[in-house]
Amino acid sequence: MSIDPALLEEAYPLQSHLGFRLTGWRADFAQVEMPLAPFMMNRQGLPHGGIHATLLDTAMGFAGCYTGDPAVRQMALTLSLTVNYLAQAEGDTLIAKGWRTGGGRKTYFAEGRIEDMHGTRIATASGVFRYRSPS
Repeated sequence: MSIDPALLEEAYPLQSHLGFRLTGWRADFAQVEMPLAPFMMNRQGLPHGGIHATLLDTAMGFAGCYTGDPAVRQMALTLSLTVNYLAQAEGDTLIAKGWRTGGGRKTYFAEGRIEDMHGTRIATASGVFRYRSPS
């Protein structure tokens, strides 16, 4: 999957710390990938559930904010996020995909999923997001 380099934004602090990157972005869709690191693991040595939630929130957030114009940035706030954990990840990379599934002028709905590098579905999510007014 490719992404227009002109649309990529500077990494924000949480993104830089966790090391995830936007690898796909178009109208109503976004893909975020993250290499796993030891500091992301829980007491059992598995990726912490908050890591999954963060990636799903990020992918679904970007999915609803695509404009196709680097000069026009759309932002949104998460109003509701539900995550379902399905399996344990294998390998060293998580891939989150998000889709805008509906909504209107002020809010939108999205669904997402995380797969490991072998294609196993690890978690799914649904969310409600509110568009921010341009500043």
